Amino acid sequence: MFMRTFFDLRITHIASLLCLVALASGRVHADASVAESIPESSMEFMQSNCIDCHDGSSGEGGFDVSLLSPRLDSLQSFESWVRIYDRVQKGEMPPPEDVEIEPSELAEFLPATERALQRASKLHRARDGRVQGRRLTNMQLQRTLQDLLKIDYPLASLMPAETRNSGYVNLADAQTMSHFQLQSHLTLVDTALDAAFDRATLPNAQWAIDYGPKRIANKPPGRRNREPELRQGLAVTWSSGMVFYGRISSTKVPESGTYRIIVTASAVKPPKAAKGNVGNVSPPGLWCSVRSGECVSSAPLMTWIGDFRATSDPKTMTYEAWIPKGHMIEIRPADATIKKALFQGGQVGYGEGEKQDVPGVALHRLRMERIHPGGDSESVRQQLFHQTSLRFDKKLKRTVPEIEGLSDVKIQQRLADLIVRFAELAFRRPTTDDVLEPFVDFTKSAWRESLEAGESREQAYVAALRAGYRAVLCSPRFLYLCEYTDADGRLDDWSVASRLSYFICGSMPDETLRRAADSGQLRTPAQLRQQTDRLLKSPRGRSFVEEFSAQWLDLVDIDFTEPDRRLFRDFDIVVQDGMLAETHTFLQYLLDENLPIRKLIDADFTFLDERLARYYEIETPRDVDGNPLDDATRMVPLESDWHRGGLLSHGSILKVTANGNDTSPVLRGIWVCERVLGEEIPPPPSNVPAVEPDIRGATTIRELLAKHESDASCAACHKNFDPPGFALENFDAGGKWRDHYRQLRGGKYQRGPAVDASYRMVDGHEFQTFEEFRSLIAADEKCLAANFATQLLTYATGAKIQFADRPVVDAIVAEAKKSDYGIRSILHAVVASNTFLQK
Repeated sequence: MFMRTFFDLRITHIASLLCLVALASGRVHADASVAESIPESSMEFMQSNCIDCHDGSSGEGGFDVSLLSPRLDSLQSFESWVRIYDRVQKGEMPPPEDVEIEPSELAEFLPATERALQRASKLHRARDGRVQGRRLTNMQLQRTLQDLLKIDYPLASLMPAETRNSGYVNLADAQTMSHFQLQSHLTLVDTALDAAFDRATLPNAQWAIDYGPKRIANKPPGRRNREPELRQGLAVTWSSGMVFYGRISSTKVPESGTYRIIVTASAVKPPKAAKGNVGNVSPPGLWCSVRSGECVSSAPLMTWIGDFRATSDPKTMTYEAWIPKGHMIEIRPADATIKKALFQGGQVGYGEGEKQDVPGVALHRLRMERIHPGGDSESVRQQLFHQTSLRFDKKLKRTVPEIEGLSDVKIQQRLADLIVRFAELAFRRPTTDDVLEPFVDFTKSAWRESLEAGESREQAYVAALRAGYRAVLCSPRFLYLCEYTDADGRLDDWSVASRLSYFICGSMPDETLRRAADSGQLRTPAQLRQQTDRLLKSPRGRSFVEEFSAQWLDLVDIDFTEPDRRLFRDFDIVVQDGMLAETHTFLQYLLDENLPIRKLIDADFTFLDERLARYYEIETPRDVDGNPLDDATRMVPLESDWHRGGLLSHGSILKVTANGNDTSPVLRGIWVCERVLGEEIPPPPSNVPAVEPDIRGATTIRELLAKHESDASCAACHKNFDPPGFALENFDAGGKWRDHYRQLRGGKYQRGPAVDASYRMVDGHEFQTFEEFRSLIAADEKCLAANFATQLLTYATGAKIQFADRPVVDAIVAEAKKSDYGIRSILHAVVASNTFLQK
């Protein structure tokens, strides 16, 4: 830490006050009066058609019509009427088998109720705005500070975990700000500034290693440890279940940072046909993992870096990863299907693996070097000091500003200019003098106090600059997405620039986007489309699919459960990595090629590597050019009997929608409804007990859930999510296809009852197989497009779709129809929509 001054307490106090003021001004009063009510005719409709089942405290589903208020002046009343309107519009309520509604009644109830809800929704929005007080998420903070300061520190890990609402962490209504979070933010800011000022002022320390097998291996005869051994001139690690085996102590890094790792490796005794390797046509290979960690029992957590498939011929792989100080690299076989050696005593002796005839990975060469993806030292200096001349001070052993001969007035003016420049970048817009003045005054005060404390003029300059930057980064104008509108209620160009940049890149606008905002032409349809396409192609924008799908599809939870190795013996971390790569590459391809939304569900291709194809038990997998698969994720044309194709058959989706050991049609069905079909499922009534699965397998889940069909309050929701839930029952909790359930008999799992995936959809269509279900929902392109647009708008704006947004979503879908509901076209229509361009 360099020049961290005595201003900490003052900045902490200022930041607390500023953020609390932002919270106080950003939150809305949901129960404030809104002069709108449901028409009398709609109240009469409810009384005449619903009172029989929903009368009093014992009403079905806990709903009492007599307590229903026609006034829409509270959020609770408004949302109750929205649910009523939706249920009646879909024909779910009143139950058609109980009450026959005259068409004339619906023709009066639905439009009148919709008009009242639309008016109330617009009144709420006119009073409060659609999104209030949205702050940067942990990952957005990390990337913004990385771009702003040209550093690469993984700052998000310093912040407390975030609450997810409907899958998303950026929804304003779910965001909180506590004193603990404020203190965490200050820690994050200090860490970022320390990293930046150290990069700018310290000599550029180089660190690199280039090791051959003798330097990699650390197991001479007679020594037992968990490092590779030298065999026939190569550093070899054998297949084993021992933790940390394959660690390379000579790779322990001296400082935390981003490192480029270049590995040349080959396979020793590669498996010819591992279990499940059906019809493999590629050369025998051994899947290996590359991880980092302290590799000791007191610090057991390991960080994933990557994987590769080693063959008899050596190949070279390159990775980039952040590695904390003192951590080392571990490279080892990681295929759960291959034979493993057994070692005694927790260590491995020289030659002990050789005689067990197991596969191993041989390292020919290992190179590592410290890199700076955020920018070189000169780019960091430019961000911090701009055009200030610098010199190296031999006494301080640091680079310091060249201010010899400058008056105090001139120095303070330079500091003011730097603070103004930095603040406008951090605040993501031109900023008025009255807003900037406190930060400038504070920086000047810091300069004077540093001098009075005995600091040299150069030291005082850097200390004051750092204190000023810290104050800027503690301002709610940095921490929050402050959005401004013009006289028509539309976001101004700078607000649109930030919204678009954080939507696509998860970070602050770049220079090109800032210039477009400054020109005042960013909000034109042509500019929006051009900038959106440019950002999607940029290195920052290539993370859009991964970040969006992590929240939309719950892929962030991929590590939440660990499949039981007794039930899923061929599942391993390499398979999981391949599953994520399949989904990410698939979604990126759909977006890049603007393919129809139906391909999201019913595609005749996917993206696989050799390990995942083998896990899926796909015979003779080849890519679109007819080449056998290896460790690259490539497009694979699918055959009908492989039971794959579309998002619902991806292992990543099937894993996050199961509990690790078993499946639940309820959980998967709700997930499909909410994430794919756009149907929000309310929580079950409090008086309905949860269904406990029969772990013995004597009773199928279909039999356990059958009792819900006889309960009207349960059946109303179950009829929506049971069909997709049962349609996915042919996939187990690990994402593999199954024709039968497992059944526990005599302490062992055996083949149980056949899986029955058939069901009847709400609209009356029946299906017998997963493939038939998939075709049914893929045919409803309007529904899929509306949900995709809804998910994009929610992610982009930080607020769920409200009743007033429904016509906007309809307009987006209508526009996308012109391009056959192309996925990229839907995204473009979202960016051009009123909901995206308004507060």
